[in-house]
Amino acid sequence: LLRSPVPGPSLSLILLVSHRSLNPQAKKMNADLTTGSEDMAAAVRRLVHLYQGLTPDRLSELEVCYAPDAHFKVPFNEVEGVAAIRGIFEHMFTALHSPRFVITQQIVQDQRAFLEWEFRFRIKRWKPDLEHCIRGATALAVDGQGRVTHHRDYWDAAEELYEKLPLLGLLMRWLRRTMSTSEK
Repeated sequence: LLRSPVPGPSLSLILLVSHRSLNPQAKKMNADLTTGSEDMAAAVRRLVHLYQGLTPDRLSELEVCYAPDAHFKVPFNEVEGVAAIRGIFEHMFTALHSPRFVITQQIVQDQRAFLEWEFRFRIKRWKPDLEHCIRGATALAVDGQGRVTHHRDYWDAAEELYEKLPLLGLLMRWLRRTMSTSEK
């Protein structure tokens, strides 16, 4: 595998992700790829297990998975430290009905991991019977103790969220059609 001189996902990781998303045959391949240590793979499995079964009662387990000074960046929040990360999830459980994560793919390489996921939820204050799904990915860096030091989520807020809102959605869908190169 190629090594990147710049911190972040290596070129091989990016190429693998691109290959899997563009190649229909790749869908039949195993959804997990691990080229790091067994400790790293175990740390990622522990984190995936936590996220897929996350409840308000399990938020204390974040302390096991995240370093005390972990950096956590998602589209609407950027915080440092386990207490602040926990606060984001406490708010999530307050604002949403039945939020849950489904990890669909994971790639582990050295001290880095990349997770693809679906976040399913219902909004308590707006159409509470309608389930929403946001598809995204997370880039992770893990320390020698198997704890996440950097967590960065990537997802398209325009497509996955804004387009589904009544007035804003109309504008966002118009913008997407206007800026698109395809004939629709």
